Amino acid sequence: MPTSTSARLRPLTAAALVLAAGLGLTACGEQHAPGPAAGAAPSGSGGSSPSAAGASPSAAGASPYVEPGAGDGAPHYNENNAHRRPGEMSPAHARDAEREADRIRPVLKRLWEQGTWDPASVRTALLRLGYEEERLARDGTRLGGTLTVTGMRSRYENGGYVTPEGAMVGLRVHDDACVTAFVQKTNFEALANGPYLETGCFPPPFAH
Repeated sequence: MPTSTSARLRPLTAAALVLAAGLGLTACGEQHAPGPAAGAAPSGSGGSSPSAAGASPSAAGASPYVEPGAGDGAPHYNENNAHRRPGEMSPAHARDAEREADRIRPVLKRLWEQGTWDPASVRTALLRLGYEEERLARDGTRLGGTLTVTGMRSRYENGGYVTPEGAMVGLRVHDDACVTAFVQKTNFEALANGPYLETGCFPPPFAH
């Protein structure tokens, strides 16, 4: 069993990245294949490094305000991107969410193979698994049910916004555990993850 919060967050972060990659088509522009892995720069054949030459970090171009663990080295990166990270699930609730993801995934696969990914059809198929559609009060309070199916988010393309075909799925398994899924023309997926700070079982949209 994981022994620290950071150890438990790593698989959640990986799952969030996989899902975000699948939903990249709904953000700004086309989905791109990943480039070469970003690692240490190749060593030169003759020159010495700035540190070896005695240069200070600021002289080498590094910011003195880099936040530890910041994805792009920007100040306040973790604070500004907290809403993009799924919450932590308890081990037992994570297992429950994984079981529900395993139930949902074959249904999405069948719909994808049939070329059926409109929200109404996806909702109908998932309700047959015994889920109840989530109901919300005007102030956002949950009144019952656990399943939400909605259309894909719009994206900016050729000078305007377009909405791709497909459906996004959010299943509330526990207060701290969700299944976040989607099915569209190119692919489908269902993953267990904790809820997002501002958007619940759905990953937050990418800004254009």
